[in-house]
Amino acid sequence: MALLSFWACVLIVCFSLSLGEAANLSDLYPPLWEESPGQFSEYRVENGKSIINPWIYPERMGMYKILLTQTARYFEKFAPENENNILWGLPLQHGWQYNTGRLADPSQRTDCGYESGDRLCISVDSWWADMNYFLCALPFLAAVDSGIMGISSDQVILLPPPKDEMKFCVNVSTCQSSIPIAMRKWNIFYKRLQSPFSSFEDLLKYLWDAHTQTLHDVFKLFEHRLEYYSKPEADFERTWLVDVDYISALRLPTTLTRIYELQKSMPPRMLVNGDKVPFISDFSQRQNVFLFILSLVRDVNNWTGSLSLTIWKYFLKTQNARVKTLEVIETILEKFNSASPE
Repeated sequence: MALLSFWACVLIVCFSLSLGEAANLSDLYPPLWEESPGQFSEYRVENGKSIINPWIYPERMGMYKILLTQTARYFEKFAPENENNILWGLPLQHGWQYNTGRLADPSQRTDCGYESGDRLCISVDSWWADMNYFLCALPFLAAVDSGIMGISSDQVILLPPPKDEMKFCVNVSTCQSSIPIAMRKWNIFYKRLQSPFSSFEDLLKYLWDAHTQTLHDVFKLFEHRLEYYSKPEADFERTWLVDVDYISALRLPTTLTRIYELQKSMPPRMLVNGDKVPFISDFSQRQNVFLFILSLVRDVNNWTGSLSLTIWKYFLKTQNARVKTLEVIETILEKFNSASPE
């Protein structure tokens, strides 16, 4: 039980969530949400196929926007205005990547993604952009395949990047053949989503199963991209992959409000050489502590050979344990947030 309390405290600091109600939910939307395409007809159409360029920020964000719109009806029973659609975590994470410059060319050989160049460009050399590609393409194309999107599987195609084209699937069939396990898990999620008997907790389980499987399946394809980054940023990227498994076990609800508040703890810029966690001067205390605890979780995971993750999953195997842990986190967080200067 002491170990459970330790990990609860770890996640308490990591998930600096302030669950106050926003005056307007649209204020929480990711960057350029309103300007991004919201239906297939807003993309280029050739021979009855919607042609999407996911290497342009608004076009990739538009894929999420269509996905959130088309799945809204399945979440009406949980909250109004689509606020409790658990797919919100995907576009909000992508928006954070855009805001913090993580979609730009880390090699700096091009001006892709930079304010001084093509700001809306998404670089294929960006580790974040490549990993996010599969957390966009797979849930989007699996939704098409499931029938949720209202078009057939052969009516949409994604344009490949300017290089390394063979690493990326571009339609339903190529994703099913190249990333079969993750694609199948996304299909299972949508099958559960369409079932009238699925609970919110059920949907979170299948969403996190698909999310973590996707990251595990594609990480090795892009591990070499880490060489473009400073050591602190590359360490953060590796750490993030480890910590997602712990978040998944908790089944953190990836709703609009929760993820928006969580991202206040995320680093507001790329990490550079000289950044020493938890003493980064231009980061808030919350952000410094967040990064420190993420690193601690990674280190404990490495020291125990993943035993800590196994124990964490064991203690959180029941819904009651997860609910109680989240309640503890939220209660202590309220005190932590009120006591912490911004």
